[in-house]
Amino acid sequence: MSDEQLKTTPLNAAHRALGARMVGFGGYDMPVQYEGVLAEHRWTREHAGLFDVSHMGQARIVGADAVAAFEALVPGDYAILKDGKQKYSLLLNDAGGIMDDLMAGKPDHTGLYVVVNAGNKDADFAHIQAKLAGDARLEILADRALLAIQGPEAAEVMAAHEPALAEMGFMDSARLMLFGVDCYVSRSGYTGEDGYEISVPAADAERVWSTLLQDARVKPIGLGARDSLRLEAGLPLHGHDIDAGTSPVEAALTFALSKARKERADFPGAATINAQLADGPARVRVGLIVKEGAPAREGAEIADADGAVIGVVTSGGPSPTLGKNIAMGYVPPAFAELGTALQVIVRGRAAAAEVVAMPFVASRYYRKPKV
Repeated sequence: MSDEQLKTTPLNAAHRALGARMVGFGGYDMPVQYEGVLAEHRWTREHAGLFDVSHMGQARIVGADAVAAFEALVPGDYAILKDGKQKYSLLLNDAGGIMDDLMAGKPDHTGLYVVVNAGNKDADFAHIQAKLAGDARLEILADRALLAIQGPEAAEVMAAHEPALAEMGFMDSARLMLFGVDCYVSRSGYTGEDGYEISVPAADAERVWSTLLQDARVKPIGLGARDSLRLEAGLPLHGHDIDAGTSPVEAALTFALSKARKERADFPGAATINAQLADGPARVRVGLIVKEGAPAREGAEIADADGAVIGVVTSGGPSPTLGKNIAMGYVPPAFAELGTALQVIVRGRAAAAEVVAMPFVASRYYRKPKV
């Protein structure tokens, strides 16, 4: 896609004013870095990083049958989700493949608020619109921007603007007046760090962005560090680590499959997915430490100890936090046990690798103490 064809977020001018290096991503002109990926990665781990994720798709599903109609498309149990909560889920096709991964929650008392990936949003919304049944309607929120503030100081930064935000726990969701405008806020993100995602009216996005950057603890962060952070957190990226030909079992995302829904087998691809749960999939997503040489990036082959190719890397690169090269990829279950010695083929040369647990870096989501 040429630069002329790329869409822009409401913050495009703000990124350019800050000297961001811009690239095409998901059909949008987006900042990949400001002062450098390594520095931005470390700042987010130590302080608070501010991300523009307005390219993501935002929508509401409303009507008396909104939850039931949405449940027919995903394997999560949203009927029992409490108001003020959200949940990660998967939009599945009839073969049990992952059309997209998404967040859906109940920030208020009317239906669901849904966020999908940028590159898939048009197809996702068309699919949802076509499949909704009964009294359920899709309302695309095209006039909103989405910001994410992530890092160990994010909660203090946000509490200075609204003290109630400090009381939210991981995956809590709320609709409230913030920065003088109607916002959807969740304590979540895709970096492995504590933080918030904030949906604001597009007309107010630059003001809110600038207000947050006035805090010395906050710096703007580009997509480069967002990618290295989510890789360290072991989080899959749709179109790379998961796609319409990947099942939740293969992708090691079985936590998104509700027990009750599995028993009822009432979601797309349930027969295939339940068979894989019972008999095992042909391949599974694993984490790898690459012990020598250059990073193993997407597309690199994975081989067994004897050199036979058994899989492929789907994401990989240096881990700034660990000081090691890490990767995710797919291998047969027989090679997925922790500690298994494997090889990755990088630029025609074999390098030693080992299967390790994910996340590579422990996540630091804030979970409220149980009472």
